[in-house]
Amino acid sequence: MSESRTGAAGDARSPAARVGATLFAVLLTLLSIGWALDAQLWFKLTVFPAQFYAAMLSLALPLAFLVFPVRRRAPRLFVPWYDWIFAALGFAAMGYLTWEYQRLVDLVLLRPPDAVAAGAVAIILSLEGLRRATGNTLPIIAIAFIAFALLGHNLPGDLAARPNDWEKLTAYLALDVNGVLGLPLAVATTIVIAFLFFGQLLNLSGGSRFFTDIATLAMGRFRGGSAKIAVVASGFFGSVSGSAVANVAATGIVTIPMIKRDGYPAHKAAAIEAVASTGGQLMPPVMGASAFIMAEFLEIPYAEVVLAALVPAIIYYIALFIQADLEAAKLGAAGVTDQDLPSRRGALSGLYFLLPFVVLIVALFNFNQPPELAALFGAVVVVVLALLFGYQGVRPGVRTMLSAFEGAGYAALDIILVTVAAGVVIGVLGISGLGFSLTLALVTIGEGSLVLLLLLAAGVCIILGMGLPTVGVYVLLAALVAPALVEVGVLPIAAHLYVLYFGMMSMITPPVAIAAFAAAGVAKADPMKSGWSAVRFGWMAYIVPLLFVISPALLLRGETGVIIFTIATAIVGVWLTSIAIAGFFLRPLEAPMRCVFGIVGILALIPAEAFAGGIYTDIVGVVVGLVLVGYEYYASRLRRVPGSVPAK
Repeated sequence: MSESRTGAAGDARSPAARVGATLFAVLLTLLSIGWALDAQLWFKLTVFPAQFYAAMLSLALPLAFLVFPVRRRAPRLFVPWYDWIFAALGFAAMGYLTWEYQRLVDLVLLRPPDAVAAGAVAIILSLEGLRRATGNTLPIIAIAFIAFALLGHNLPGDLAARPNDWEKLTAYLALDVNGVLGLPLAVATTIVIAFLFFGQLLNLSGGSRFFTDIATLAMGRFRGGSAKIAVVASGFFGSVSGSAVANVAATGIVTIPMIKRDGYPAHKAAAIEAVASTGGQLMPPVMGASAFIMAEFLEIPYAEVVLAALVPAIIYYIALFIQADLEAAKLGAAGVTDQDLPSRRGALSGLYFLLPFVVLIVALFNFNQPPELAALFGAVVVVVLALLFGYQGVRPGVRTMLSAFEGAGYAALDIILVTVAAGVVIGVLGISGLGFSLTLALVTIGEGSLVLLLLLAAGVCIILGMGLPTVGVYVLLAALVAPALVEVGVLPIAAHLYVLYFGMMSMITPPVAIAAFAAAGVAKADPMKSGWSAVRFGWMAYIVPLLFVISPALLLRGETGVIIFTIATAIVGVWLTSIAIAGFFLRPLEAPMRCVFGIVGILALIPAEAFAGGIYTDIVGVVVGLVLVGYEYYASRLRRVPGSVPAK
């Protein structure tokens, strides 16, 4: 956590501000856990789900104004009088809507003045809190959608909105389950907080250090070991962290200096870490909280989303791993030094940290438990094991573990505020008719050509995703772009993963590559150079979404034999194409050989289901590729034999 959030060293806020922020953060976590355990039934309370989400927002709004200063990223040295007023207004407005929800929800279309007033205050303060937390982009998008809902009926043609007045719009957005109190906020205040609580406990007990140590021991001695450590550690951490930039900050501060010491240029060190950290948002189980929202959008079990996302994410990391390895060979980068390796005995003493994940997976897949309950089961196991064993001689105290309640509340704050804006966007899409109009427009533009629509959607996703956090990117694109893909016959899970992938690529694609720029700051490298290098290292992320749209076998859909064949040829294709991009295998490759490797790699990558006879292009790509690899091995050995003539 940043100092501005936690009141750490240098925090001059009054005791009331510190205590108030802590109280709201803890209550967010406790209420979320209570809802997951159906605590309302213990007290025989009748609470509508949307009423609970409103109560959670009534805690998040005052917390935002006690935590975030007016100027983003400025230190929170004190809480000015106007922020106390905003905090009180936010608590009062959402508290009133919570208390009166069961009466007001049936009166939305009648525009009750009290609902309109409280809703207006809550929406305005939510967008201001979001601006302080994440910057201007998402609040501006939300305001633009609100303006469209109010003024869009004046537009000509198919994009004209249904007429709305501001009282109806405000009441609808504030109270309807298709607005602010809808699906994104529901996921953020239940499932996401449970997993953040699990992650906080894992971090406080030494679990994140254990996974970094294991990655270092497993990969550190190989060439370019530091880069491989970054790939593995960032994949582990990123799958539960919820933010590509947070992943860069948490793991990059350790891995980037190590990568630079191995001989990688600073911009390449930054690029590898940025791509590895961004991939964490695509790797199950958490996927930056998007997996949970995706499951709700598609009305399918969470486990089904995880299974579908698994193979594309693994292929993504295989491609990055191969790229890092080839780059190390080209640079002559050795493994990390012995003094940088952790104690094997010490690291292995933390193997019990795998048990909470086993419990999590078994609860999800074997017993079909809700994700939030499965996360809580895993959290209980973490607490018990940490208090019993500790890690490398350090056993966290009870007070340390209890601080996870506060930490999870703070960590959830950004996501809750983002989902409020997402609710505004989704609400406007519904009440104005814009959702249908956009889908129709995209389908019309791409009519007759799925490839054209996919390329158009990819560009829209990257542009709309620039500068937005993971949840905001996915919800926005799931509402705006995914329906058009589904409309032309793309499998729904493939359509949603497609927009998530290209939305995430905005994190490493200039000109607004926020993950690459964050890594460049740590590496002291040129931001744009780091961004373009990240595009090269992350090339597979721009290709794999096209592959799984064409071939659902990569999403584990279809016959077992087809799935195995498709995955195997895809991995071979990734290897061959990575050799072409790196320009190096066992020796530097000249342009003609790089082109040949690239062509056969692409042939192997194209799924057999892409067109009639596609299986033959796969076979040709794999066979010719293996012949090329054999030739390179032969030529490399010939060069090392005394008196032999080097192969050209």
